[in-house]
Amino acid sequence: MYPEHLGHLPAERAVTVHQPAPLAPMQAAPLVPVQSAGVPAVASIVLPDGRVVTGYAIEPAKPEPVAAKPAVSRAAVNIALGGIGFGAVCGGLVLLTTFIAALAALIHQLIILAAVIFGGWIAVQVFSASGHRDGTTVNIRKAVFKRNHFHG
Repeated sequence: MYPEHLGHLPAERAVTVHQPAPLAPMQAAPLVPVQSAGVPAVASIVLPDGRVVTGYAIEPAKPEPVAAKPAVSRAAVNIALGGIGFGAVCGGLVLLTTFIAALAALIHQLIILAAVIFGGWIAVQVFSASGHRDGTTVNIRKAVFKRNHFHG
């Protein structure tokens, strides 16, 4: 059911070792651009054994610049901006309060002016010296009221 335990015996396999052989010194092959500047340049290289290798020139990848950490933290900037906004709002609230107080004073003055003008008009009507009036004037000197009935 279970495989037999083989122990720690060294492997008995044939191993072939390959030693690297030095290559003959290479001669520099000239690079030949094939296409115009609008399309990436294609380079061809002639190897010493006569083979030609052609491919695109690859520019090394440039890493993106790391964003510099701001000297002041975001929280501090937000708190400062909030303080500036609060100061601007407080100035507006002071102006609003002043406007409401001035409007209340104006309404108060208009009410007083209306009372003075209306009271003066009534006084002129009451104390006017004109002798003729429309309607009937009745002077009652002796009046007797008996059981809610007037006897004159």
